[in-house]
Amino acid sequence: MLPPDGGRVISGGAVHARLLVAHDHRAYASTFEMRVAPGFDVGAHVHRDGEEMFFVLAGEIDILCLEPLDRTIGDWHRWQDRSGRVFLRGGPGAFMYVPPGSPHAFANPTGEPARMFFQSSVQGGHENYFAQLGQLLHDSHGKPGPSAVRDLEARYGTEQITAMRTE
Repeated sequence: MLPPDGGRVISGGAVHARLLVAHDHRAYASTFEMRVAPGFDVGAHVHRDGEEMFFVLAGEIDILCLEPLDRTIGDWHRWQDRSGRVFLRGGPGAFMYVPPGSPHAFANPTGEPARMFFQSSVQGGHENYFAQLGQLLHDSHGKPGPSAVRDLEARYGTEQITAMRTE
């Protein structure tokens, strides 16, 4: 049990998450309440193993989980799958399930912070990834080099497809 605002805060740069259930103590997944800064775009990426779930609590978040016709390096907001599906701009109550190996992304397109409930069963504990990403964003003043992001993601079984953006 945790009181309101309880749990370990993981913060740095555009990353701010409140860890509710850690990888070491999970039955299913690391569990977070996450604040998504205005303009933050995680970029489209794929996890080899593990599932993720996202539930928007406040604000608006663009979410995407689909296999695009073309995994372009450009903006995932332009992606479309064979059936014509594109990203969803979701407010409170919007939900996204991500199966293993599925390209997915989220971004806050607004000028206001957004919040979401997030679960991840990705290898290594997502809280460790967030802590290292937060440090990387802090040390690089929000502009990490592509090789630094790739190295971090490789340690957690992640392939970045489009660039992460913090503004």
